[in-house]
Amino acid sequence: MGLLSFLGRFLFVSVFVLSAYQEFNDFGVDGGSAAKALKPKFDVLSKHVATHTGFEVPHVEMKHLILGALIMKSLGSLLFVFGSSLGAIILVLHQAIATPVLYDFYNYDVDKKEFAQLFVKFTQSLALLGALFFFIGMTSSMPKRSSLPKKKAPKTKTG
Repeated sequence: MGLLSFLGRFLFVSVFVLSAYQEFNDFGVDGGSAAKALKPKFDVLSKHVATHTGFEVPHVEMKHLILGALIMKSLGSLLFVFGSSLGAIILVLHQAIATPVLYDFYNYDVDKKEFAQLFVKFTQSLALLGALFFFIGMTSSMPKRSSLPKKKAPKTKTG
């Protein structure tokens, strides 16, 4: 059971590991193509936040956001593979922050091709988020193993 559980976690976390690996190889000095793709989406989000809350989002270098995402995916994945719920929590935080920014289907009309593509990716990310919540729930509901040996019940004497 332990090996199958490990393999299942490894396969699940491969989504995060492979995307972190790709971002790392493309990072460069400016954050790479991920930073270029994130910049306009982050600007739109910043305008939404300023419009609806009155709070102005401070200037952030895109390469720092990409680096933070890389660290969250890498550390969370490493901890998650070995069964740590802390790793799952880190991955939940990453998904909760990144998903609405990256897959901003809500900025497009329903008739547009981009809407459908982004909405599908958004729902796939929600599925990953749900699986992480399931893992956290399962690990917190499982009874902890005691390292103390169990006492055997005394045998009753008959006769």
